[in-house]
Amino acid sequence: MSINVLDILKESGALLEGHFLLSSGRHSNRYCQCAKLLQYPDKSEKVLSVVTEKIKNLDFDVVVGPAMGGIIVAYEVGRQTGKPAIFTERVEGKMELRRGFEIERGQKVLITEDVVTTGKSSLETIEILKELGAEVVGICCIVDRGSSTTPYPIYSSIKLEIESYDPSECPLCKDGIAYIKPGSRNIK
Repeated sequence: MSINVLDILKESGALLEGHFLLSSGRHSNRYCQCAKLLQYPDKSEKVLSVVTEKIKNLDFDVVVGPAMGGIIVAYEVGRQTGKPAIFTERVEGKMELRRGFEIERGQKVLITEDVVTTGKSSLETIEILKELGAEVVGICCIVDRGSSTTPYPIYSSIKLEIESYDPSECPLCKDGIAYIKPGSRNIK
């Protein structure tokens, strides 16, 4: 059975059009609000089964999702692969492993995200995990926006080329179109 991820993203209202301030600080005319997809467990299961098929031979011990976008993705990838799923969260602007979650030295970790654009949240999480002695084996996500320069392999349900602009060069700003900030990171 072939799964059309793009159709499911559109059907769930996860692919938005307009003027958006991204978590990276850049602007875009399209935005993937995967929370709209993740509210439907049946659709999420289908979309993330595309990723779990890609990683079925990958050796890892635990799945770690940066809050907010990576938490539900971590849960579902963990459920489908039979691996434990935990998350990191920001405390005073810095990612931390809390709530009694532990990573043992040498554990192989797979990072999960909803959308990878610049990879900033993943890289912040990787920094914490490396300090704990973990070995990061890759990043999996629903949508790979294709602009990350992370040195880790990215496994995605779909890769979408969505333009983004430096705020000083944004054509939408130049046209006077106000932006909205749909992400979870506090930026201005």
